[in-house]
Amino acid sequence: MIPLEVVRVGQLRRGGEHVLVLRERGGRRFLPITIGRFEAMAIQRALDRAHTARPSAHDLLVSVITRLGGRLERVCIHDLRDDTFFSQLELAGDVGLLEVDCRTSDAVALAVRLACPILADEDVLARAAVVPRPRAGRWSDDEAAPGHGP
Repeated sequence: MIPLEVVRVGQLRRGGEHVLVLRERGGRRFLPITIGRFEAMAIQRALDRAHTARPSAHDLLVSVITRLGGRLERVCIHDLRDDTFFSQLELAGDVGLLEVDCRTSDAVALAVRLACPILADEDVLARAAVVPRPRAGRWSDDEAAPGHGP
């Protein structure tokens, strides 16, 4: 599994799709994932450490995990089928390690809130990651975040 970090959440100029961009830690590959508007907002709020008057669904899940004595060990993006990324949460607690299927956007929203590692299977990166080309001394935003994969 390859460690990733969140680079940005944004909206593409072309088409208006929301995209989550992850980068291989210490590498040049980027993994762009198309997500919904509300999921993008949830991840951005976590990145900004913004607080809301009432807990969001992600904040609620963080509270449930921690109050039950569990911890989110890592998030794994383990498959890509029909242009859909598949992820799982690896939760540790009194009952041992639990693997829970999760939408990638929700998994990342939780990982950012709990500062846990985000990992991707090498096969997923080989199939969907992009390496941007330098343009005028900087990376092109559109090349780093073209959509959700090949």
